[in-house]
Amino acid sequence: MASTSTNVNVPAEVPQEMRAEYVKNYSAITRKSGRLMLFAGDQKVEHLNDDFYGPGISEDDSNPEHLFRIASRAEIGAFATQMGLISLYGEDYPNISYLVKLNSKTNLVKTEQADPYSGTLYSIDQVVAFKDNTGLNVPAVGYTIYAGSEHEAEMLYEAAQMIIAAHRHGMVTVVWIYPRGKAVKDERDPHLIAGAAGLASCLGADFVKVNYPQKPGLDAKEAFKEVVKAAGRCKVICAGGSSMDVRAFLERLNDQIFISGASGNATGRNIHQKSLRDAIRMCNAISAITIKGLNVGQAMAIYEGTKEFKL
Repeated sequence: MASTSTNVNVPAEVPQEMRAEYVKNYSAITRKSGRLMLFAGDQKVEHLNDDFYGPGISEDDSNPEHLFRIASRAEIGAFATQMGLISLYGEDYPNISYLVKLNSKTNLVKTEQADPYSGTLYSIDQVVAFKDNTGLNVPAVGYTIYAGSEHEAEMLYEAAQMIIAAHRHGMVTVVWIYPRGKAVKDERDPHLIAGAAGLASCLGADFVKVNYPQKPGLDAKEAFKEVVKAAGRCKVICAGGSSMDVRAFLERLNDQIFISGASGNATGRNIHQKSLRDAIRMCNAISAITIKGLNVGQAMAIYEGTKEFKL
C-alpha cells in the first residue's frame, strides 16, 4: 500500500491514474475519519420480509423506500443494498453514497439442508456502467463469503476478482465474512472470526464485516482484539445484529471501536425497524460515536433529540 497526503492507504493494485479517485471515495464514505458507518439495507434479499414487517417493527419499514428516506436524511458513510433496488429508487435520492452488494441469497435454505452459497449477481463492469449512466454516487461495492462452506472456493474466487476489478476503477471494497456450514461448529467463536478477518486481508479487501463473538463468560470486547489484529490493514467493522435496546447497542459499539479497535459498524435492523424519525436519530447517534468519537451519553442525547448532530 502507498500512503497519500490525506492519510489514506491506497492498495498497490489501484492504477496510478485511479488513485485520486480511490482516495476521494475512501474519504467520502469514512467522512475522512478512517472509520465506516455503513447503513445496511441488503436484508430485503437476505431475510426477505422477516425484518421489515411484524411485531415491534415500525409500519414505515414495510415500504422499501423507507431505507432511502433514512439514508438521504441521516448522517451515514454509505448505504449498502442491491443494484436493482437502487435502480428503482436511487434517482429520487441522488445525495446518497451507495455501496452495491454484488451477491446475495435468501434465508430459505437452512445450513442443515445445504451449505450456503451466495453467487455473484452483478459484475463490476455492470456497476460502473450503471454509475456512469445514472450519475449516482457509487464509491464502493461489497460481497459476502461463507467461510467453511463447501462452496467457499467459488465465493473466494468471486470475491478476489471483485476486489481487483473494483480497485482498478478506484472503488472501495467491503467483504462480509461469516464462518458458516456443516463444518463450522461455532460461528461466533472469536478465534474463528479472527481467521475470517485475516482471510479478508489476504483477499486485499479494504473493510471486512464480521459478527461480534459470543460465548458464555466471554469478555467480547477483549476477545475481539484478536480479530482486529488478524485483519491487519484491512479494517474491521462489526455487524449490528438483531434489534436491541438503544443504549446497550451504543455501549457495545463504543466498546468495539474504542476498546477492541474496530473501524466502524454495519447496522441494519437496529436502524430501519424504527420509525423514520427514530431511524434518522439512531443513524446520527451511531455516526456520533463512529465518526466523531463522541461518548455514549452524547450519542444518547442525539437519539433522544435533545442534542443536534451534523457531520
